[in-house]
Amino acid sequence: MSEPAVAVVITGEPIDGARERRGGFDRLLIEAAGPGSQRFVTLDARAELPPLDGYAGVVVSGSAASVTERAPWILATEQRLAEAVRAGTPVLGVCFGHQLLGQALGGRVAQNPRGREIGTVRLERVAEDPLFSGEEPFEVNMTHLDSVVELPPGATLIGRTALDPHAAVRFGARAWGVQFHPEIDAEVMAAYVDGRSAQIQAEGLDLAAIRARIGAAEPGRAVLRRFLSGVAAGRFER
Repeated sequence: MSEPAVAVVITGEPIDGARERRGGFDRLLIEAAGPGSQRFVTLDARAELPPLDGYAGVVVSGSAASVTERAPWILATEQRLAEAVRAGTPVLGVCFGHQLLGQALGGRVAQNPRGREIGTVRLERVAEDPLFSGEEPFEVNMTHLDSVVELPPGATLIGRTALDPHAAVRFGARAWGVQFHPEIDAEVMAAYVDGRSAQIQAEGLDLAAIRARIGAAEPGRAVLRRFLSGVAAGRFER
């Protein structure tokens, strides 16, 4: 019998310019994971999502949707994630996935009062954590309007950015959420900035400066790899 797979839970698709060149979030996440022995299974949260506690680990993607919509599939996905966390399944939520976890476990998601955060930005670490190394500067790629504005009970803040005070959170012994996108490299980040350029300018942000700062954000990408390495090695076993 094969080892349990890592479930990649898809909650949306990348912006068109990125999807056409590089594929969906499942492909981006699996590519960012790098070579390894893990087996991945893609699940679509917008369809009926099965229980997640039988998987070795779970990674939840980003989305253009908003947790605040409270659509039936969003509520159902939150329930599955809460069940998985209670069962001790290792879970990593990315952007929208981070927000789903925060809301599912008792926190609150809302539109970020500090406005849109997009591009390659610096994350300030405020706590030690096995998914985060001592690399400096710790750069991550961001694109979001909503944020976890209130953390759930028992959550530990790991990192923040200038525009998001809850950019990296440990929600439980085996559950993490990151507002940034470890699967987004410089090419995909540039596609997002180009695709959102009208909104960026309309909101008074410096489009040229955002473009000039775009980078691979390798420290952020390494967080995904450390999570998957921990799952493979059994360090996060329930």
